[in-house]
Amino acid sequence: MLNELRSAKSASPAWGRAWLRAAAVYNVLWGAAVIVWPHALFDWVGIPRLNYPEIWQCVGMIVGVYGVGYWIAANDSRRHWPIVLVGLAGKILGPLGFAKALFEGVFPPAFGLTILTNDLIWWIPFALLLRDAARHSRSVGEAASRGAQ
Repeated sequence: MLNELRSAKSASPAWGRAWLRAAAVYNVLWGAAVIVWPHALFDWVGIPRLNYPEIWQCVGMIVGVYGVGYWIAANDSRRHWPIVLVGLAGKILGPLGFAKALFEGVFPPAFGLTILTNDLIWWIPFALLLRDAARHSRSVGEAASRGAQ
């Protein structure tokens, strides 16, 4: 019965599926762009290029892989909530790291424009998806305990 309840109620809300798919596409495209053009962002904001662009390309690879995870989670964000949680954690920690670098004068403010599209716009939808998953888990647990009585 519990498995029936889970499969009947599990999945992603339609709005959540759309957000996660958008995040997936964005991350794969951004990651690919960083891999192909590792110096572009640095040139655009006017800071020196990295001596080892391969490190930045690895960041692009990680961002792209997150995109694959978001695409998977889009089908059932209630079941794959850990992917959403890890994504949100990264999207919170990234801006904190940027703020530290900005404060220390390492990055110019223009570098922070990436924070808007890479991180900030995803905070609310990811947080709402996690809240939805928690509520779903709680309701399945309550239904299971009622069924066991």
